Amino acid sequence: MAVKYENIDGVPCFTEEAYAPKSTKYCILIPIINEGERIKNELLKAQQNGIDKLCDIIICDGGSTDGCTDSELLKSLGVNTLLTKCDKGKQGAQLRMGFYWALERGYDGFITIDGNNKDSIEDVPKFVQKLDEGYDFVQGSRFIKGGKAINTPLMRFISVRLIHAPIISLTAHQWFTDTTNAYRAHSKKYITDPRVKPFRDVFMTYELLAYLSVRASQLKMKACEVPVTRQYPKNEKTPTKISPFKGNAELMKILFKNLFGAYKP
Repeated sequence: MAVKYENIDGVPCFTEEAYAPKSTKYCILIPIINEGERIKNELLKAQQNGIDKLCDIIICDGGSTDGCTDSELLKSLGVNTLLTKCDKGKQGAQLRMGFYWALERGYDGFITIDGNNKDSIEDVPKFVQKLDEGYDFVQGSRFIKGGKAINTPLMRFISVRLIHAPIISLTAHQWFTDTTNAYRAHSKKYITDPRVKPFRDVFMTYELLAYLSVRASQLKMKACEVPVTRQYPKNEKTPTKISPFKGNAELMKILFKNLFGAYKP
């Protein structure tokens, strides 16, 4: 039976379907909307690598209608809980929902990863290790030693390496190489610090991703990168929710607002 959460400041209305109790120290938050076979394949890969036993897997759904959040399917693929947003907002709202619920359930750290099967979910142990070592923000990177960038579209490569990463690094006061990558880990200490305050309605789309990329190192918390693989499908349409013109223009706007401190509490 679904439990509904509503009227919580800075958190969208959502429902919870818990398939199993909390069983791990950290959890994986996967924001999705209509990911179809991609999320099924990602969860299967996680299950085959024992990731569902290492960290509870929490699906943060934005309102999928393609059947990919079928309860029996998710349970068979090792998902611990399904959260479904029933309010406005996109990725930022889904992550606020996930962070809030995970804090309430008592997890000590939160790993986020896209649900489109581009990322190496089998690399979750690297993030767990860094959280255990006391890091507060861990960025996955395909561009550092040990990482792999496979079939990256040329314009994506150029925009990340020459525009996005330099601006985020300048804002963060620490060098990061793969700043559009949502494969990260965050400590409870980071998310609950009163100087961070992620539970605000300003974080509706990709603002929270940009903000959390920089705030930890701005506050002198421990931040680092770990190598991961990001593989785009070959000879297929790039799986993304960002439109080529309007979406990228909005990302640039967020990037510069972040640079000038617009999202600081």
